[in-house]
Amino acid sequence: MGGIVVVGTGQGGFQLGASLREGGYQGPVTLIGDEPGLPYGRPPLSKAYLMGKTDAAGLLLRAPGYYAEHGLTIRSGERVAALDRAAQRVELASGERLPFDHLVLATGARNRPLPVPGADLPGVHQLRSLAEADALKAALAGVTRVAVVGAGFIGLEFAAVCSSKGLSVTVIEGLDRALARAVSPIMAGAITASHEAAGARLLFGAQVEAIAGRERATGVVIRGGGTVEADLVLIGIGVLPNQDLAEAAGLPMGNGIEVDAMLSTADPAVSAIGDCASHPSPHADGARVRLESVQNAVDGARCVAARLTGRPAAYTAVPWFWSDQGPLKLQIAGLSTPADAAVTRGAPGASFSVFRYREGRLVCVESLNRPADHMIARRLLQAGTSLSPEQAADPGFDLKAFALTSA
Repeated sequence: MGGIVVVGTGQGGFQLGASLREGGYQGPVTLIGDEPGLPYGRPPLSKAYLMGKTDAAGLLLRAPGYYAEHGLTIRSGERVAALDRAAQRVELASGERLPFDHLVLATGARNRPLPVPGADLPGVHQLRSLAEADALKAALAGVTRVAVVGAGFIGLEFAAVCSSKGLSVTVIEGLDRALARAVSPIMAGAITASHEAAGARLLFGAQVEAIAGRERATGVVIRGGGTVEADLVLIGIGVLPNQDLAEAAGLPMGNGIEVDAMLSTADPAVSAIGDCASHPSPHADGARVRLESVQNAVDGARCVAARLTGRPAAYTAVPWFWSDQGPLKLQIAGLSTPADAAVTRGAPGASFSVFRYREGRLVCVESLNRPADHMIARRLLQAGTSLSPEQAADPGFDLKAFALTSA
């Protein structure tokens, strides 16, 4: 038969193959990805890669010889065009058909387009793939003014790179603060202050009407606010799950490919992991979530690999995220909502944490340049152990000792 076929050669697809071999799976494992080359890590693209601190070889998840040594077949630069669930096979764009015993969809996500006139002009960039990073890196060498649409992780990471290069950078955000969907207002304020101190300008509540320019982009037109002049524009307004293949095959959708607590789709021969999948999470009170993070891709892959090698267990890993923005390392453990209470540990500034509570229960910790707080938070949340808001806010309370004895 066809063994296990993985659609996607990103972090999740790679980890699935590696974990299958670690778990003792002896059958064929084939990873199919539409990007050329070997699996690589995306997080450095918006930071170290643009800064020239690492090169394409440094992005590789494993050395080239790893795949042959572990019996993993990489089909790079190939696109899966269709999924035939009844026959248990996938069809490539070339027309080739590959059978499978089990299929894992690790198709990731794609950049959300900006639906305004001029968004397709030369000089307008997005950043998710190595090819996009290469194009952006080359373009940066000849500009002095940059506009960033979107104050999310990618937008702010790129803005920090631009500031470090001495470029004039303006970040344009439609919501009322930075990282509005990811962090508390207190944390957002500290991050904004750091970017402004580095020379960036941040505009909030600003709606983009168009990208100005004729032969190439010359700025961003703001509704009722004139035009932000720019030689280069980066669009960073989020992503959309790559669910088309699964949807065309009749699998249930819901903000991505719907999977159960074991990360299995409605078809027992098909699983889905990473950015493309939504799963019920105990860290969201059982609600269905779709998480865009390396952690989710890696831990989801391990969960599916364990199930396929005879060690089934529900996916309960604590979600965690990070973002490097110039001198700032933001780390988040758990999931929060805007209604969750916020308690600070340390004075808001360059180094502090925000503990988020829901009905008195710790659900999330946001840490800025406090890696020890982050690691303790992950330990507490995984164990389901809470500490009181008063304990969290007390600088004399020993978090480490509490975690060691309670979690």
